[in-house]
Amino acid sequence: MNALAHAAIDILKENDRGTYTVPTKGLYPFQWNWDSCLTALGQRHFDESRAWTEIETLLANQWPDGMVPHIVFHQPDDGYFPGPDIWATGRPVPTSGITQPAVAGFALRRLFEHAKDRAAAAKRVAALLPKVAAWHRWFYDTRDPAGEGLVAIIHPWESGRDNSIDWDRPFARVPTEGIAPYTRRDTQHADPEHRPTKEQYDRYLWLVEHFRGLGWDNRKLHDASPFRVVDPGFNAILIRSAADLAALAQEMGQFDIAGENQAFANRGVAAMERLWSDAHGQYLCYDRVAGELIDSRSIGGLLAAFAPIPTARAARIADTIAAQASRFGVASHAPDDPRFQAKRYWRGPAWLVVNYMIGDGLARAGLADAAEAITRTSLDLIRISGFAEYYDPHTGEPLGGGRFTWTAAMVLEFLAMEA
Repeated sequence: MNALAHAAIDILKENDRGTYTVPTKGLYPFQWNWDSCLTALGQRHFDESRAWTEIETLLANQWPDGMVPHIVFHQPDDGYFPGPDIWATGRPVPTSGITQPAVAGFALRRLFEHAKDRAAAAKRVAALLPKVAAWHRWFYDTRDPAGEGLVAIIHPWESGRDNSIDWDRPFARVPTEGIAPYTRRDTQHADPEHRPTKEQYDRYLWLVEHFRGLGWDNRKLHDASPFRVVDPGFNAILIRSAADLAALAQEMGQFDIAGENQAFANRGVAAMERLWSDAHGQYLCYDRVAGELIDSRSIGGLLAAFAPIPTARAARIADTIAAQASRFGVASHAPDDPRFQAKRYWRGPAWLVVNYMIGDGLARAGLADAAEAITRTSLDLIRISGFAEYYDPHTGEPLGGGRFTWTAAMVLEFLAMEA
């Protein structure tokens, strides 16, 4: 095992809290949904059982209606805002009231396929399949009310790309007045110039208070939100997870789950065509309230390659990425857009987790050279700048939190790809 792998494992162990892992000390002291699922992929390289536990802990806090929340507040910690008292969801273990990208189905399949102890893995995955299936069903029941085949996010935090340029126009509909006074914690741990703005935070909090006022009733929240956006990246992750869950369920003999999830995936891939922009060579977000595509060339439209989209579409995405000419991986927004900001969170920086998912999707589509380029530049970035939360895609400057869990996990995955 090389020095980079040892350093990655040290970070994963440092941020381990026994049954769940925090993204990094200080800035993010709780369990985050998609962070944990991707963290498990790193943990599998040195502790297979611990990797399964990571996802089991997350899914143990699933809501009765099937939703898996984006944060689980296992232990009190005032280092993060908004905390459980702001969310006030009333869960036995406090959680947030919104969700995050549904990467769990993909993670389960990858863990199972690479398991050394197949018998133990089969037992654990069989118990988790119905939980992930219920989450997928919840998405299509509550976030696709018209049965279009694609789901909407109702808060930017659900996308994982909190302050993406994609959200600027639809987010402008969300008020900034009338919210309770608050003190941010993120800017005490990271440079404020690298984080979302105060105006954006005001809108984030307005939505939280609005949903809280509706009792976190998921039968109401979609239609009640002034922010309803169909994100191709978010949907690609859900579609890929549904396809992977279908394959796993088929192998486990859970045929109802297999059929339902394959249908979700098939319908989703077909519906994604409505988001394709031939002019931009990628998919675009759709504003469900305004009824129009959002002209914003973000990484969300490139992340669509993670799903089993047509090979011709994946090839165009590979060309689009190559044309952007970022030195390290894939910038989170097109660098030639005047709104691009190389250091501000999801408005330009490169993130290893997205590099990984795009690279995996391109490799799956048979575009080996494009995938290998992403792997190579991602590992170059780590060797130069260490295990940061995100990076300037041109200079490689480390940004956000340090000694970051999912960055370390992705390094172990990239090293395995490189081997």
